[in-house]
Amino acid sequence: MMSIAATRRDSILESIAAAAKLARRDAADVTLIAISKTRGADEIEALIAAGQRHFGESRVQEAQSKWPQLLARHNGVRLHCVGRLQSNKAAEAVALFDTIHSLDRISLLEALAKASEKSARTPAVYIQVNIGEEEQKGGCAIGDVGALVTAVRQSPLPLAGLMAIPPLGVEPSPFFALLAKIAREHEVGGLSMGMSDDYRAAVMLGATAVRVGTALFED
Repeated sequence: MMSIAATRRDSILESIAAAAKLARRDAADVTLIAISKTRGADEIEALIAAGQRHFGESRVQEAQSKWPQLLARHNGVRLHCVGRLQSNKAAEAVALFDTIHSLDRISLLEALAKASEKSARTPAVYIQVNIGEEEQKGGCAIGDVGALVTAVRQSPLPLAGLMAIPPLGVEPSPFFALLAKIAREHEVGGLSMGMSDDYRAAVMLGATAVRVGTALFED
């Protein structure tokens, strides 16, 4: 008998596959990241048992409190930092995360690169773009993407792609399309975009990673 977690996960993977098919894409090119912030070890392990291998956390301190033990018990799990990251947390983030989705400034890149050289760990990074030009939201300005792409490519850290969170309360598809256009202009392949409410649209517009929390953990 399948667990509730496995049923939810299968349903989302089926939706990803359907959206990819409509866009004439291979669903295997889309990574499902389970956003496990505020979730306990039991909930996380139910998804791991269902086959989930990519998880995302927003806060370094919360991730540190639960993930070292989980990672020790489960081989092959990959951890993603999806929240805003302060430069003074760079060393801790490099030590724990395999991928960081919220690089938005040169000073943070320098801190991550320095921590990487000290620890010999090289997490991949997504450049977060403030795609809706919102003052309160993290991400670099659209006009600064090129300089940051160049800086990452000159650093020891692999460039995973671009990430964005569209403004709330408006149709997200134009913002996904804009991020995809910016990625093409800078010859960047990865696109981390789409969450529980809009991941299907994101997949149709080129997402290679979708960040899904509520739809995986709640009925």
